[in-house]
Amino acid sequence: MASIGALGTAPLAASEFPVSASADEQATELETTAELNDAPVEDNAKLETVSLSASQVAVQPPPPPPPPPPARPEPDLVKLVVSQFGDVPVAGSAPGTPRYAGRADAYITLPGSRWGADDSWKINIRPEFTWGKSSNGEIGLIPANTALFRPEGQEDYDLSLSVTKTWQSGASLEVGKINVLDISGALPIVGSNGHFGFQNLGIALPPTAVVPNTLTGAQLQIPTKKVIYRLWVFDPDSQYNRTGFETAFESGVAFLGSAAFRTNFGQKPGLFNFAVVGSTRSGPAFDILPRALTPPPPPIGTFGDEEGELALQLSGFQYLKLNPRARGKGLGVFARFQASMGDPTFLDYSAFVGIAGNPANRPQDRFGLAAFFYSLTDELVDDIAFRLPVEDEQGVEAFYTVGFAKGWKMTANVQVVDSAIAFRDTGVTLGARLTTTF
Repeated sequence: MASIGALGTAPLAASEFPVSASADEQATELETTAELNDAPVEDNAKLETVSLSASQVAVQPPPPPPPPPPARPEPDLVKLVVSQFGDVPVAGSAPGTPRYAGRADAYITLPGSRWGADDSWKINIRPEFTWGKSSNGEIGLIPANTALFRPEGQEDYDLSLSVTKTWQSGASLEVGKINVLDISGALPIVGSNGHFGFQNLGIALPPTAVVPNTLTGAQLQIPTKKVIYRLWVFDPDSQYNRTGFETAFESGVAFLGSAAFRTNFGQKPGLFNFAVVGSTRSGPAFDILPRALTPPPPPIGTFGDEEGELALQLSGFQYLKLNPRARGKGLGVFARFQASMGDPTFLDYSAFVGIAGNPANRPQDRFGLAAFFYSLTDELVDDIAFRLPVEDEQGVEAFYTVGFAKGWKMTANVQVVDSAIAFRDTGVTLGARLTTTF
């Protein structure tokens, strides 16, 4: 969203200098002239012929200048990313049923110059479409496939639309309906958006239980030399399959404020972020809470009788190695921790830690390994214990992506998850992802 010379006197080109004889040629000419009086007429004629030839060479036109370098291509105004998924549980309580599914996302950018403004403005149009079935919910509560996650009972199609204004300082303001996956995909090292990187939602788009996956609101970003400041104000209800006007902040107002500090440990870049997120919501976020976790109403249930949410987040991304032959490629570590006040937020603690990067000899490839942990709020666990015993959920994911042609990537993925549903055995899922960018 935000983008993170004086003219001098140029030296004359070779063709702009006057053409003259070299020092050796001048010395030869002086010696030859000194011998003219003693030379026979025939020799003088030869000399005149040689001098004439030299004169003809001297007045030849200079070679044409080299062609100008090609113009820098404009950024893509339209991009389409399509991923196809296949996965199968190979261990645990889930049936070993192979599944196939897919997702297509279009990224359409309309610069201001295309619709009567200047290019500090742009319109972002984000249609998305999914198809097929995945193993989400077969093992863990946290969806194993980020790209195919959506609130229960919703359609397979959605459209986000927002407007961004960027100032010369680099500060930017985006207003409208925004897909949060685009933000998580831009994070350093861990960057995953369902099409690329990690696949489990617990790593790719870590649930806060406060910020919905698709939101309506405003996002302000102010980058400085050492710190990147962000402030979001948004509707706490998920806007998936909505225009953004149906709920109109009827559940309250949510916010996120953060400061990301740039680091340079060992001459390697890094980013460490502190964030506060909360809302004035009264009651649980039923629109993003899995149905299996819906608590009974009062007086049987007590979860959700509090008002207001507040959570603190700490996260860090640090490169360990950089590839000098491939800009932006290397190896790095990342980690994140969140703690909330609990009720009415259904997650009280969560964390992940991992490593990801690109092989030095194949920078077009990518790999990653991460572990995650999610803890449900105690009041919620107690309220549903009579029908569904639940506990903390933890897991590990590893992937390797092969870039085998321009715009084509194949990813192999394995996830091991100890489900929050107490009676389920630890499950293992193998998956493959083919991603094409147009």
